[in-house]
Amino acid sequence: MERHFDEELKKLKNDLLKMAALTEQAIHKSIEALKSQDRKMAMKVIEEDTQIDQIELVIEEEAIEMLALREPKAKDLRFITTGMKLNAELERIADLAVNVAQRVLDLEENKPLLKPLIDIPKLSFLAQRMVKDAIDSFVNSDSELAKKVILSDSEADKLRNSVCAELINDYLVKDGGDAPRAIPLLLIARHLERICDHATYMSQDIIYMIKAKVVKHHPEKLGGNNSKK
Repeated sequence: MERHFDEELKKLKNDLLKMAALTEQAIHKSIEALKSQDRKMAMKVIEEDTQIDQIELVIEEEAIEMLALREPKAKDLRFITTGMKLNAELERIADLAVNVAQRVLDLEENKPLLKPLIDIPKLSFLAQRMVKDAIDSFVNSDSELAKKVILSDSEADKLRNSVCAELINDYLVKDGGDAPRAIPLLLIARHLERICDHATYMSQDIIYMIKAKVVKHHPEKLGGNNSKK
């Protein structure tokens, strides 16, 4: 019985890794579609979201079944409940990648791009790194890596604010006719910053899983300067 439970826990972890990999790919593809103004790639991100949704349901069912039948305690209970939370956060992140792809389609109808992309690719890279590090911290029970993710969130806020300030002050305020090309970029920056927020939420839950310590709403417990979370 114990060995079978271990196999179930292993499968849950592997399914989460699969979902995380697909989610990371969705973020990457959505930004590549933006940079190259590739309509087909943007459509692919939207279409492939169905697969991520299906995996989310599988993981949810696995976790609920283990909670109901195995009655896990302490460490195993925290692992399963954290897995459920990560599952939900990854699905939301994938939805945000779809949102980025949809904005790419909006921009494709209003070519060319309003301005060269500088901070948005930086924000995208940060978002992908934070998601990857959050998952790695979960797999390796690495609370320091999870802490690093949380402390990176302020950088995401700064990049988002930089994009918004430039688009509003240098374009929208001066020429309202730029709105069709500026607003999708504003939304993309917001979507990417929200991805970083969800990576932060995952990391807060992971620290609880590892240390049974609540850092959500308690940044002082991280032992360093934290972001707004």
